[in-house]
Amino acid sequence: MVVDPFAEQEAAESQFGGYIPVHLPTPLTDGDGNVFVLRKGGEYVNCDAPGSGTPAPCGNSIGNLERQTWSVQAARWKGDRLLPTWSFTSDWKPSRIYGRESLFQSAMSGDVLYVPGAGGTVFQVAKSTGRVLRRINPFGGTVDPAAFTSGGLTLDAHGTLFYNVVRSETRPDGLEDVHGWLVRVTRDQKISMVDYRTLVPGAPKATDLCYEEFTGEMPFPPPPQPDGSPTMPVRSPCLSQRAAISLAPAVAADGTVYTVTRAHNRRGGRNYGYVVALKPDLTLKWATSLRGILNDGCGVLVPYGDGQFDCRPGAAFGVDPYTNEQPAAGVDDGSTASPVVLPDGSILYGTRNVYNGRRGHLMKFDHAGRYVTNFDYGWDITPAVHRHDGTYSLYIKDLNYEAGPYNLTRLDADLKREWSYASTETRSCERLPDGTVSCVDEGNHPHGFEWCISAPAVDRDGTVYGLSADGHFYVVDSRGNLRDKVFLSKTIASAYTPVSLDPRGRVYAQNNGELYVLGR
Repeated sequence: MVVDPFAEQEAAESQFGGYIPVHLPTPLTDGDGNVFVLRKGGEYVNCDAPGSGTPAPCGNSIGNLERQTWSVQAARWKGDRLLPTWSFTSDWKPSRIYGRESLFQSAMSGDVLYVPGAGGTVFQVAKSTGRVLRRINPFGGTVDPAAFTSGGLTLDAHGTLFYNVVRSETRPDGLEDVHGWLVRVTRDQKISMVDYRTLVPGAPKATDLCYEEFTGEMPFPPPPQPDGSPTMPVRSPCLSQRAAISLAPAVAADGTVYTVTRAHNRRGGRNYGYVVALKPDLTLKWATSLRGILNDGCGVLVPYGDGQFDCRPGAAFGVDPYTNEQPAAGVDDGSTASPVVLPDGSILYGTRNVYNGRRGHLMKFDHAGRYVTNFDYGWDITPAVHRHDGTYSLYIKDLNYEAGPYNLTRLDADLKREWSYASTETRSCERLPDGTVSCVDEGNHPHGFEWCISAPAVDRDGTVYGLSADGHFYVVDSRGNLRDKVFLSKTIASAYTPVSLDPRGRVYAQNNGELYVLGR
C-alpha cells in the first residue's frame, strides 16, 4: 500500500542526496481488523535541478508542501487480505514555523478517529465510515490560518484528547515569535487550554537573551578573552516557550500529563528546554530544566585535540564545545521523540546534542521530576518498553554516525546496556519489477547502515521489530539474537520511521513510501 507517492522525488531533492525527509506517522490498528495509515496526495513540483530550490516553491520547501494533502486511509482485514475501505483528506498543513514536513499523527478511541486539521483544529471522524462527526476548534468558529496543529495527538484511558497548537506571531520589534498551547478536550467536548508562555516558572521570557551556538573556525570553544574569562556565543532574544514541533504529550495512569517545551529561538532555543508535568486539569505539577544536568562534553565524550570535532586544548572540562557551558539536553524540532511514562512512574525523553557525535541523550526523571540518569543516545527515539520479571527493559536505536557500529540496543531500567545487535549488511539492494532483489556492495557502508527507527515495536515475549536503512525488516529476540530478516523495497536513507503491531501479531513497517505488513 502506497503511503507517500512522492518518496522518490523527495529523495532526489534532499539536501543530503537520496534521503527521504518525511517523518511518517505510526499506523493505527484495532482488535476488529481495522488499520489506519497516512496517504499523501496533491502535487509535488520538482526543482529544475534537484536540490536547487528553483523555481520556487519546489522540491522539499515549505511552499511546495502547501500543494500537498494529508489523508487517513482506512483498511480492513478480510481473511489474509488488507482491503481499503475509506479515505478522509484533512486540510492540515505542516507548520511553517519548522519550515519542513512535520508529523501528521492521528489517534483513536472506541469508534472514533481523531485527525489533525488546519488552524489548530482536530477532526473527529467515524472509524467505520470516515464521516466527519465534528471539527474541534479551541479558538471558536474561525479557522486561524496562522495556527497549526503540532505533533501527535494523544488520548488517555477515558478518551480525553491532548494535543499541541502553535501560532505564528510577529513581535513589535519585527522578530517572528510563536504562541503555543496544550489543548485538552474531554469526551463530552469540554475544551480547556494552557499557555506555554506562562506555564513554566523560571523559564526565560521572550525578551530575555539566550546564548546561541558557536559558528566559524573549529575546534570549539574559541580561546578565552584577554582577561582570561571564557568566550561565549552571541546572545539573542530567547522568544517564547512552546512544545517541540513533532512531540506527542504522554498521559500516566493517574492522569498526569507530560510534555516538553523549548525556547523558540532557532539558533540556540533548543538548549533552553523543560520536561513538564501537569495535573489532569492542566495546572502545573512540576517543571524540570534540561540545562545544567549533563557534564560529559570536553574531556569526556569529546577528546581534546586540533581536529574539527575535538575540543580545543585548554577548554574547561565537561563543557559543550558549541556553547562553552555545562551541556544542556537539547529539545530539537527535527525529532519526533516524545515523553514515555515507565512502569515505575518515571519519565523518559530523547534529546539532541551535537558534541557527542549528534547522538543526543536519553534522559530519565522520576515521578517528581528529579533527574535520575541518562544514556548517551537519544536522538529522535521514543523507546519501546517491555515488562518482564518484575522489572522492564527499553529498546532503542543506538547509532554511531561517523563509522558505526549501528546498533539496536536493549537497556535495563537504569539505562544500562543489556545487549546490542549491530547492523552488518554492507550492500545496497532494490526489489525489481519481477520481484527479485538485486544487491551491490559499492563500498559506501563498510560498517553497516543506520537503523531507520523512531519508535520500535516489541511484543509480549520481548521480541523487537525494526527497520534498517538497508531496506530490510529485522526481528531480534529478547536475548539479542536475529530471528528473521526480510527485504522490503529499497535501500534508502529516510527520516526515522515507527513500527507497529496489531493484536494478532501482524507487523506494520514503512519503506520507500510504501506500507508493508508481515506476519509475526
